[in-house]
Amino acid sequence: MVGWGASFMYVVGSFVHWRTLALLATIPGLLQVLLIFFIPESPRWLAKVGREKELEAALLCLRGDKADISDEAIEIKNHVESLKSSSRGGIVDIFQKKYVRPLLTVVGMMVLTNLGGINAFAYYSGAIFVSAGISSMVGLITLAATQTVVGILGTTIIDKLGRRPLLLVSSAGLCFSSFLTGVSFFLKDFNWWDQGSPILAFIGLLMYMGSYALGGGLPWLLVSELFPINVKGSAGSICNFMGNSTGWVVGYYFNLLTEWSSAGIFFTFSAFFCANFILIATMVPETKGRTLEEIQASITPSSD
Repeated sequence: MVGWGASFMYVVGSFVHWRTLALLATIPGLLQVLLIFFIPESPRWLAKVGREKELEAALLCLRGDKADISDEAIEIKNHVESLKSSSRGGIVDIFQKKYVRPLLTVVGMMVLTNLGGINAFAYYSGAIFVSAGISSMVGLITLAATQTVVGILGTTIIDKLGRRPLLLVSSAGLCFSSFLTGVSFFLKDFNWWDQGSPILAFIGLLMYMGSYALGGGLPWLLVSELFPINVKGSAGSICNFMGNSTGWVVGYYFNLLTEWSSAGIFFTFSAFFCANFILIATMVPETKGRTLEEIQASITPSSD
């Protein structure tokens, strides 16, 4: 849905002034404020605050089957109680030794993804198309269609293939597409293959945004799966801060960096995604088909 929203704004932005686009973008935000009041509490949060009857009702609503509700409720309550006993209170919980590996892994993925230029590609796609000699309108509309199709594909296969394979394919695609875009600008700078360099840039941008739509949002899914309820909020806040900070730096300085070297900045993006691929291959566990308690027990030992 996030990818579809971005794609929709690409299409609309091809026809309206950017100030009009900014005003239109306030509408989804206002709708979110209204819909927040209808979000149900999670079973684990209900267990944390001791609302046991509501816990079982929430599980029944999620599962639709009374058969294993009681056993699952007991398992969740026991897990939450064990977390309470080891809790130090507040945000300091996330800095316990047992959470260092998952925190560094997810923060690393988010930082490397943002240093890999996702904000630059998202904010300046039209300008990149024009710089490469491609119509901005044609490029952005094609980009929107690509994001939508690949996003739908990703949602249909994530629970069949798993998180790690999608993350690896996505990161490899982002690495290669950044490199391909860099090659196109390198050829353009030296006036080599004038007819082919815009095609390479076009393919590179489509592949980049398509690869991001396939697995770019999975680190946020891992935040919810790798961290127990006592540190989930702190972990999410830290990941959000680190990711957005690096994303802001890249988005802000992108124009200056392209003046330094149009090809060089895309080759740099490619290097960051190469590092991200190595991080995923060596550090990210597979979480498909496992409960939150099983995942957390496998990566965070009970003792420090």
